[in-house]
Amino acid sequence: MTTETLNIRQMCDAFDVTPRTLRFYEAKELLFPIREGQKRLFTKRDRARLKLILRGKRFGFSLEEIRQLLDLYHMDDGQEAQLSKSYVLAEQHLADMEAQKAELEEAIGELKEQMAWGAEKLAQLSKEKTVAA
Repeated sequence: MTTETLNIRQMCDAFDVTPRTLRFYEAKELLFPIREGQKRLFTKRDRARLKLILRGKRFGFSLEEIRQLLDLYHMDDGQEAQLSKSYVLAEQHLADMEAQKAELEEAIGELKEQMAWGAEKLAQLSKEKTVAA
């Protein structure tokens, strides 16, 4: 991407999001495009913030958590506070995701067992129907 500004359509195309999504993040004060009348122009900073927002959402972070992390960027500590908080949140979300994965794997196993039982039962019923006919 270049250093020039992008309009809303270019942002949508670049990040595979809808205009509604961009307006929502702007309303939540996560993005700060330049306004020229009805036109929104997104800067390099907006693009970087959107990339972090989308990554955070993908990892299960709430918008409030994302806002807090983005706000920490402007502290004069070489991003130590932002990285530290990001790491703690990432650990928590990873633990949650791994627990969800374990629950999902257990449910998949149970569903496969039920399907195998159902397939056997269907085969047995079909066999009995054929013998009775």
